Amino acid sequence: MPALLGFLIALTIGMTGAGGGTLTVPVLVLVCGLPTAEAVGTSLVFATFVKLFCTPVYVLRRQFCARTLVRLLSGGLPGVVAGTFVLSGLHSRRLEHVVLALVGGTIAVLALTSLRRLRHIHASATQRNRSRWLPWAALPIGLEVGFSSAGASALGRVALLSLTSLTTPVVVGTDLLFGLALSATGGGLHFVLGNVNTPIVGELLAGGIAGALAGPWLALCIPPRPMRAALSVVLSMLGAQLFWRGVVWLVAS
Repeated sequence: MPALLGFLIALTIGMTGAGGGTLTVPVLVLVCGLPTAEAVGTSLVFATFVKLFCTPVYVLRRQFCARTLVRLLSGGLPGVVAGTFVLSGLHSRRLEHVVLALVGGTIAVLALTSLRRLRHIHASATQRNRSRWLPWAALPIGLEVGFSSAGASALGRVALLSLTSLTTPVVVGTDLLFGLALSATGGGLHFVLGNVNTPIVGELLAGGIAGALAGPWLALCIPPRPMRAALSVVLSMLGAQLFWRGVVWLVAS
């Protein structure tokens, strides 16, 4: 079962760049019974390996924007370091659930906003290009990644769709590289802190490697505009699911 889940999650990451922590952490907590901190660390390490197999395809196709990536990392990397240490020192699950609900709501709202903007196809690139705000948008994204593993691809994708005029394949490639850097940094810190279940990482990767290799090639079959719309819809659904899970756990705790 972990191998099949690893394949499906990696396939999703390879095609869209999204779904790593959002899908993996709930599975590890609810199905495998891992503690939250261990689930987060395990998810980040798994996502790092998956993205190592996905990203070379986008790099070779030159489907990424280096300048945009640097802006994202300037805010995201300090955030993921802070988030990792916050989670390691946190003793209140209630606060953890509040953050989960907040990030889920943010994903859903921003994704729906991006979907609505797709109707205005004649908007100029200069009107939509607000990439100078990316470091500030990436800081809380990094914080959330270190704290819960979720949000790197979802929030990073929404930020790129909302603040830049990049094409969908470039958005996917740039976001994968951004997510790889955050996952590697956060996963490495969690590993040092003892928050990684290495046997489960191995089981997930047994199927995940194949999914990671297949995903980028399947993405070539989808036209850019429908793909962008589909991404926004999927992100809004993932955000709503994350928000609902955080609220339910908050009420139950």
